[in-house]
Amino acid sequence: MQQLIAFIKKEIYHIARDRKTLLVLIGMPIVQIALFGFALSNEVKNTKLYVIDQNKDEMSVRFIEEVQASQYFDVVGYGEDVGDVDRILRSGVSQISLVVPPSFSSDLRHVNQANLQLITDAINPNVAATINAYITAISRDFRNTEMGDLKLPYTINVETRMMYNPQLKGEFAFVPGVIAMILMIICVLMTSVSIVKEKELGNMEMLLVSPTSPAIVIISKAIPYFVLSLLIISIILLMSTTILQVPIRGNIFLLYGVSSIFIITSLTLGLLISTLTNSQEIAMLISLMGMLLPTIMFGGFMFPIESMPKALQIMSNIIPAKWFYYAINDIMIKGLGWSSVYREVLILLGFTLLYMGISLKKYEIRLS
Repeated sequence: MQQLIAFIKKEIYHIARDRKTLLVLIGMPIVQIALFGFALSNEVKNTKLYVIDQNKDEMSVRFIEEVQASQYFDVVGYGEDVGDVDRILRSGVSQISLVVPPSFSSDLRHVNQANLQLITDAINPNVAATINAYITAISRDFRNTEMGDLKLPYTINVETRMMYNPQLKGEFAFVPGVIAMILMIICVLMTSVSIVKEKELGNMEMLLVSPTSPAIVIISKAIPYFVLSLLIISIILLMSTTILQVPIRGNIFLLYGVSSIFIITSLTLGLLISTLTNSQEIAMLISLMGMLLPTIMFGGFMFPIESMPKALQIMSNIIPAKWFYYAINDIMIKGLGWSSVYREVLILLGFTLLYMGISLKKYEIRLS
């Protein structure tokens, strides 16, 4: 019994002495509870809505005000030409366009039924279906309000069009998200663990003080993972187009170019983790739990960021996978070009320079 108590004391002392591990063990449950409590929601809120009101009378204005008053939609603009819908959706100004036809009020008053058209960005089919359900519910409530005590068969038919993903296939959102997640895991985890292993064996210190440049040492370790990541992207794209029938509507070279930038960003993040840790276990914990969970939560491919509290929406901006997911979606699914993804590319390059600068500074301190 005394030996058991002694070993228990020794283990407690070991955990308390390793403050980084203790921080991960204590911090991760707190972060997970906070995320699951505040960030994750099945509701789709604050969806950007563009309204084309061709009716423009008191009834249509009241209906639009009813939509805007809900917590689910933010009206970002008004127009008159239905031909502007494709441009609005492509530009990202709105995720959904509501078209109120010229005969909306007269049909509702005289024929007891009216039509609406809902044009939705359906890259994420679950979000698109939820948005349609919200509009349908609001239309039903508006119809009941307009009826009052009259027992007339008022109906409002909502005609929907699903842009970019008319069949609401989940693969359209799944494939770009898987690419982002796998690249983050492979590049960050393998790079950090590989370098930390050299540090544990004492080889890294000898390499850094040798005539060989530290940059050469780091690059030589990063290149194999860069090539491996490109190979994995090719396999995923091949399977998605042949088996899952997910199209690649944009330029394939632009797709690989943006992916290469994200790979470099992830590799430099793995390098940064390796400079902050001295054991493979800690590096693995930070890479898997510290990077994988935020990527899933804030990447945008599983949970809509717009539904999160404002503080978490701001926090999501520091997740590189979010910007890569937006860019690859625009290229692969929407078929957009460089002019639509340059902002995301510049942000990824900014992350890369930041991670690289901090890592080099750490190595300079180590050498001095």
